[in-house]
Amino acid sequence: MNESQRGALGAFFSLAITLAALFVTQRFILPLVWAAIICIATWPLYARALVRCGNRQGLAAAVAVLASAIVFITPLAIGVQQSVMQAPALAALVADANNNGLAPPDWIARIPFAGPAILDWWHATLSQPHGLAHVLQDGSVARLHSASEVLRALGASLMHRIIDAGFALLALFFFYMDGPQLVRQLNVIASKCLGQRRWALYAAKVPTAIRATVNGLVLVGLAEGVLLGIAYEIAGVPSAVLWAAATGVLAIIPFGAPLAFLSVAGLMVLQGHTQAAIGITLWGAAVLFVADHFVRPKMIGSATQLPFLAVLLGILGGVETLGLVGLFVGPVVMTLFVTLWREENLLGDNHPPRVTSEAR
Repeated sequence: MNESQRGALGAFFSLAITLAALFVTQRFILPLVWAAIICIATWPLYARALVRCGNRQGLAAAVAVLASAIVFITPLAIGVQQSVMQAPALAALVADANNNGLAPPDWIARIPFAGPAILDWWHATLSQPHGLAHVLQDGSVARLHSASEVLRALGASLMHRIIDAGFALLALFFFYMDGPQLVRQLNVIASKCLGQRRWALYAAKVPTAIRATVNGLVLVGLAEGVLLGIAYEIAGVPSAVLWAAATGVLAIIPFGAPLAFLSVAGLMVLQGHTQAAIGITLWGAAVLFVADHFVRPKMIGSATQLPFLAVLLGILGGVETLGLVGLFVGPVVMTLFVTLWREENLLGDNHPPRVTSEAR
């Protein structure tokens, strides 16, 4: 066996082991990806905590995990708490709507041009028993004949998410502890596979893209939720905290915030509070205009040196293909793609970027 055959066999052996490891741990890949994203995004926080804690890695990692949990988990926990408080009434409403049909609201018939067509569709689908199940096009709703079944299904899904979040935080602790060593090992392997100059070029882009995306999507989205939540409270929206939490989560996704505050405005119109609905719509449009046209492009595009269209395609394409985690993976992929596009010019530089031994 010559050297080329031995090298090919070794590459196949390494690939087989890697695929086997991914197959065994596939249930935990998504929480690990979340932990890696949070670790990279909050590494400067951990670095400061390490200095404050006298270079005690365990204590600094625990502090950083706790701070990350407060920032990322607390808004979701508030939303879950409010959802649990509203869950019995919502579950009864869903079960009743599925079993007995849902009567159309009176205002649908007054919609210009499309009102009669929408009303006919509503009568043919949602007004019929089990029409809600047909609209959602899966069998899960059809089996929800009572409020207890709805709550049981929601509870199982919630418990699944809680377990994933707990494992992600546990993994995050060890990523903080072993981050520099993991980065050094990754640099050695990737430099052998791609070459040191090329790997240095790409390795410098990923942390920047992740941090810019987290800041531009998560933090701005949560800020939108807070600002619109204040408007909901002033306007007297029922369950204003729940709606604010939902708005903050949806605002992370491009074009998600309008869906949230326009739904709230529609609810206020149905309750006869037209002026409050107009105020919420105008305030939401103003907040959205500032966030999407000034804050987010500055935080994401400027940091990653990506055109706005590439950022938008990365975010929307990532969500479409990978779900919520695609919000952060998509911009990273687009950053690497644009880097590849510009690679010849960048690699022509006499001073290529240096691979660091720390996760930055």
